[in-house]
Amino acid sequence: MDNTANGTAASPGAHTPTEAASHERASFWALTLGSVGVVYGDIGTSPLYAFREALVAAQGGGPVTREIVLGVLSLIVWSLIIVVTLKYIVLLLRMDNNGEGGTLSLTALAFRAVGRRSAVVLTLGIVGAAMFYGSSLITPALSVLSAVEGLKIATPAFESYVLPITIALLVALFAVQSRGTGKVAVLFGPITILWFIAMALTGGLHIADDPSVLMAINPYYAVTFVAGNGLIGLITLGAVFLVVTGSEALYADLGHFGRKPIQTAWFYLVLPSLLINYFGQGALVLAHPEAIENPFYRLVPDVLLLPMVVLATAATVIASQAVITGAYSITHQAIQLGLLPRLEIRHTSAALYGQIYMPRVNILLLIGVLLLVGLFRTSSDLAGAYVLAVAATSLMATLLAFIVIWKMWHWQLWSAALLISPFAVTDGTFLLASLMKLGEGAWLPVAFGAVIVLVMMTWRRGTGILMQKTRRTEVPLESLVHSLEKKPPHIVPGTAVFLTSDPEFAPTALLHNLKHNKVLHEHNVILTIIFADTPRVPQSERVTITPVSDLFSRVTLKYGFMDEPNVPRALAIARKHGWTFDIMSTSFFLSRRAIKAAAHSGMPKWQDQLFLELAKSATDATDFFQIPTGRVMEVGTQVTV
Repeated sequence: MDNTANGTAASPGAHTPTEAASHERASFWALTLGSVGVVYGDIGTSPLYAFREALVAAQGGGPVTREIVLGVLSLIVWSLIIVVTLKYIVLLLRMDNNGEGGTLSLTALAFRAVGRRSAVVLTLGIVGAAMFYGSSLITPALSVLSAVEGLKIATPAFESYVLPITIALLVALFAVQSRGTGKVAVLFGPITILWFIAMALTGGLHIADDPSVLMAINPYYAVTFVAGNGLIGLITLGAVFLVVTGSEALYADLGHFGRKPIQTAWFYLVLPSLLINYFGQGALVLAHPEAIENPFYRLVPDVLLLPMVVLATAATVIASQAVITGAYSITHQAIQLGLLPRLEIRHTSAALYGQIYMPRVNILLLIGVLLLVGLFRTSSDLAGAYVLAVAATSLMATLLAFIVIWKMWHWQLWSAALLISPFAVTDGTFLLASLMKLGEGAWLPVAFGAVIVLVMMTWRRGTGILMQKTRRTEVPLESLVHSLEKKPPHIVPGTAVFLTSDPEFAPTALLHNLKHNKVLHEHNVILTIIFADTPRVPQSERVTITPVSDLFSRVTLKYGFMDEPNVPRALAIARKHGWTFDIMSTSFFLSRRAIKAAAHSGMPKWQDQLFLELAKSATDATDFFQIPTGRVMEVGTQVTV
């Protein structure tokens, strides 16, 4: 039928429904390709070491038997099904906070579910985030080291070069972070897809060595192995959890790719490739028990071994890159949620806001990673340290998910508990099993995580005490305005913007300006910047203006915890609210506080000192909020805490 008959002729530039659907499909597959490169890099490199470590743990010094191989394989299969597929892919990906995922996004969602910033929810979120930092240290070290160790299989003479090559690769990886990852990221998807295809092909070639390994799909072998092997069964469980490391990335990168592309990549490529490779390794070990030394690389024909090492190294570098950028992202969220002091953030892409670089985080991660490589020296020793951090992060996510299901989804308590209990039991069991490795290196991520928890708790407690102390000396804004109306000072042209965390009280910079300069601008703005428990706030809700008097008004800028706080850009939006904002006639007044330790602060002395050091390390508010330095006047004050 001719559309013009109904007066609905298509405009020349309009897309037909077929074209729109085609464009949507192309976008979907582009996101799916991208998710393979970024989301699945970590979990995709687990076959390099996970099956080997689980078998060694299951042996307990004895020979490799069919029962051990089938038991370990069955544990691997059902770990991938329960922890990754059912928990992360099916359940947690539905818990998006305005499209975003990750531990801190889930924490913010749980805050909204309970209606306040509950201490229990906050603790779960902080512990989960801290353990993620622990895994961020270990992933680059373990992944790159395990890939380079393939050189020993190709030529034993390379053994002495494994460590130097690993260190050189890691230093180069961290060195290029400041340049941004946009150009390299284009290659991530294709390289990782090639990696998964190579894993599936090499594993598939060897399943024929002993097809009986496919019986491991039956959970009976997993249950009987754990039940019949006591302590060794529990230790093996800890090693088996290596197969699901990186599962947090599935949820953390939800906002970048969306639920459907991540799920599609998992079901159609990632999960089949992983299972085929693990089954291939199992069949190879049953047919050739000596292959337990490095079953992953023993799958590869000799002629293709060096190309496979190169591909594995590329895949592990990609996996490490995803974890490093994840550490930047979670640090950024923690700053916005008030868990860490302001740190320098550099944007490495004008088009993609999510591409950021944080110099201090980068340096600390590099130092930590190099220390790990120097301390442990082999991927086998590092693997023991890895599991505990990931298991703790997974358990925290499970407990936060229970709160969301119960309070936000409005399920009955018993039904929410029934749904979440299999995941909680699984995570708890894996965490208990990984505790068996405390003496073999697992103490390190625990210690590192404990330091992060201490830092976050100290920062929150210290900023709370500081706010209470400064409030005692502050003057209510309404009282000051009435006083100035009765006895006005000299009025000068222009606009003065005073930043404050509490708009009900007169900012310290305003009081000092009146005291020392004895002038008042014709327009005075009390500016408050708040961060919501949502990832992003639309521009339509960015600015709120409340008149106080002819000379004063309150302006509130609202950001999400993943938004970029740019004050001049936000104030330009205020023009729509009737404020004629001109940056050249506006001065920003900020208080620069010199914090000193008080005799009785409410915190122990050591915590006082930690808070003072954190406060000194905080990036200047002018830089953090992107205020032009030429328009800023800073007023110094001294506060004891």
